[in-house]
Amino acid sequence: MNIHALRWRLVDRPGSWGAKRREARSRWLVETFPELPEMSVVDLGGRVGFWRRLPVRPKHVHVVNLEAAPAELPDWVEVSHGDACALPAPIAARRYDLAFSNSVIEHVGGHERRLRFAESVHALAPAHWVQTPYRYFPIEPHWVAPGMQFLPVAARREVARTWPLAYTPGRTRAEALSRVLWIELLDKTQMRAYFPDSALRPEKVLGLTKSLIAYKLR
Repeated sequence: MNIHALRWRLVDRPGSWGAKRREARSRWLVETFPELPEMSVVDLGGRVGFWRRLPVRPKHVHVVNLEAAPAELPDWVEVSHGDACALPAPIAARRYDLAFSNSVIEHVGGHERRLRFAESVHALAPAHWVQTPYRYFPIEPHWVAPGMQFLPVAARREVARTWPLAYTPGRTRAEALSRVLWIELLDKTQMRAYFPDSALRPEKVLGLTKSLIAYKLR
């Protein structure tokens, strides 16, 4: 088995360990918000595929992302191009039942933009669910590399360029450095600072916290 097949089996393929963790997280979402089928949801930085795979379907989902919209969308989904840290005025003026984000806040680019991201979450809906990988889990989740997040930046750049389990390894040092600098894993103190009125739920693996979910009910 080559190393890319190993990542596929561990993390990416349906039925893999990573896929089972994502399915469990989806069940938590549905259990936390049993009224989800009647809710309008804004998904900051997400993708339509997540909502297609969910066990239940919200009444309406509005995905706001910097990526291009898929060519075909179901009638219960809309997709807008926008920065969740600086929402276009027409989106900022709207209100939803639930603001949702999955593994995005660690990518937005520093403390100031994380504050703006959290402000968007709080302003758009009375309820929210914001998930992020936990900084002190021993495996860095993007590269599936043990302890990578604790290394100096130059060392992380080299791991990002050469580590075989990376999803998309940097082809050059400049590209690898850019990817490293755009990921900043968060801890519990940071998440409590951005979401002070939220419950903070740890997602655990073998007794260790793998990710954090800040959620607030209506």
